[in-house]
Amino acid sequence: MAKGLVIAAPHSGSGKTLVTLGLLRALRNRGLKVSSAKAGPDYIDPGFHAAATGRPCINLDHWAMGEAVTRSLATAQARDADLLIVEGVMGLFDGPQGAPGSTADLAAALGLPVLLVVDAARQSGSVAALVQGFQNFRADVHVTGVILNRVSSDRHEGMLREALSAIGAKVIGALRQIDSLNIPSRHLGLVQAQENQELESFIESAASGVARETFLDNILESTVSLNFTDSNPQILPPLAQSVTVAKDVAFSFIYAHLLEAWRKAGAELKFFSPLADEAPPQADALFLPGGYPELHAGKLAANNRFLDGLRAFKGVIYGECGGYMVLGDGLIDKDGQRHAMAGLLPVTTSFAKRKLHLGYRQLKSWNGPWSMPVRGHEFHYSTLVSEGQAPALFEAKDAAGNDLGVMGHKLGNVMGSYAHVISVAPNG
Repeated sequence: MAKGLVIAAPHSGSGKTLVTLGLLRALRNRGLKVSSAKAGPDYIDPGFHAAATGRPCINLDHWAMGEAVTRSLATAQARDADLLIVEGVMGLFDGPQGAPGSTADLAAALGLPVLLVVDAARQSGSVAALVQGFQNFRADVHVTGVILNRVSSDRHEGMLREALSAIGAKVIGALRQIDSLNIPSRHLGLVQAQENQELESFIESAASGVARETFLDNILESTVSLNFTDSNPQILPPLAQSVTVAKDVAFSFIYAHLLEAWRKAGAELKFFSPLADEAPPQADALFLPGGYPELHAGKLAANNRFLDGLRAFKGVIYGECGGYMVLGDGLIDKDGQRHAMAGLLPVTTSFAKRKLHLGYRQLKSWNGPWSMPVRGHEFHYSTLVSEGQAPALFEAKDAAGNDLGVMGHKLGNVMGSYAHVISVAPNG
């Protein structure tokens, strides 16, 4: 069984993704078999992890999955690997209100130490107070060392090391600010890995920096052995015994753990590309996941083989977020242009006036596709500008249990909502 480590930070934007990618590739370049995971709901970072390691990356979401599922998935991910590196989400102790789900909660549940990435720009002696606070905040979370990021000079590094030495903090690395090592962003986060034409050189540059300016041996010494067992808990039943899945750069928000769970349950999975104007292969169900359909709305509206095949599909059709938008009557892009979509649900969505909808969701099905309570998240900038008569799909609450009303629609064999489903609710 592999050894493991969590990479976290005091706050978002500290550079933990860059450090993680560089570390994953630097360790792989040493000849180690490195697997990775991303904490929380995230579709973008796992693609970069996979490019860095050459292995699929999974999500571990303590709030949505619960401890049994996260431990089981971590066990499977660590199998046939030397190391499992888990990248945290947001700040180390940030999570859903009133419920466990932070990176710290995940680290404690997995029994893994934390390597803290600190943005040291515009700091000197104050870094000691910051790190000491994170070291002592929770007894069940062990901060094993610090990587200083965005260090400006040798003098700056010396000041930081002196301050941290006074509190006994172990500095494992000090990375200089490198403007070229910036990952381009988009409204949901990072540009997808498969869209970055210079990804390989970017990752190798990050790996060179990490290998040059950190003590890789000290990082390896900080890891601990994973002692998990695969309890095979229920994650989420498949939509049907045969499922057609849309998959391309417009429909790429698919959690790997769900597809693997469906395969283990005996479901046959088929894939097709709406952007390539492929008609969906016939199956018992069709899954139209989220992604960036708004960036390709004109092309999708003109892809008649795809749209006609969608309308002719005989099984259950289930769409999430971007998939839900495409199932509607129309999609209005950021320039205000309306594009006709499949017309299978009586909704029109718009990006003309961006509004962020963000947060975890507790979902109880009113009209399918799952009978048990499930958990997921919502993250989009589009708004529902019109909706006709159709039964609601889910009753929704946020992570704290606040009632959000109903969510989504179902009409005949077609259903969808803005929610991205992650797992059956723990103990649900």
